[in-house]
Amino acid sequence: MTHPVNGNTAFKSFLMVAALLLGGCQILNPQPEPSLYQQLGERAGIANVVEDLLYLIVEDERINHQFKGVDVVQFHRNLTDQLCQLSGGPCTYSGREMRELHADMAITDTQFNALAENLILAMEENGIPTGAQNRLIKRLLPLYPAIRNL
Repeated sequence: MTHPVNGNTAFKSFLMVAALLLGGCQILNPQPEPSLYQQLGERAGIANVVEDLLYLIVEDERINHQFKGVDVVQFHRNLTDQLCQLSGGPCTYSGREMRELHADMAITDTQFNALAENLILAMEENGIPTGAQNRLIKRLLPLYPAIRNL
């Protein structure tokens, strides 16, 4: 008959060995998940996404009229900074507040969604993983009321 204390110790040892074998790869080689900023390609990757987004906006008749007369260089810089900051990067958005910026634009849900669709297309064109796309969109959603002036 096995002594209860010795049997219990053997069982605990077995569990510890099993845990090390099953999770050993994680213990020996910890690989932190890349941040959203990293998954977007850091500032350079975000700038590429924004550049591709600008081309998509120009071609999209649902929204291109909203961007007529916009300083493209400033828009690119501000949106790149904003997405960089929202993704946890070291950038600081210094543009105008969303409500003030969009106050006289009367943006519709269709236009808001068109821009979101184009952003997703631009991210896809740049090889941004779907999970990272979703994480960025989730961080952009709180801006919806200010952009729509609700």
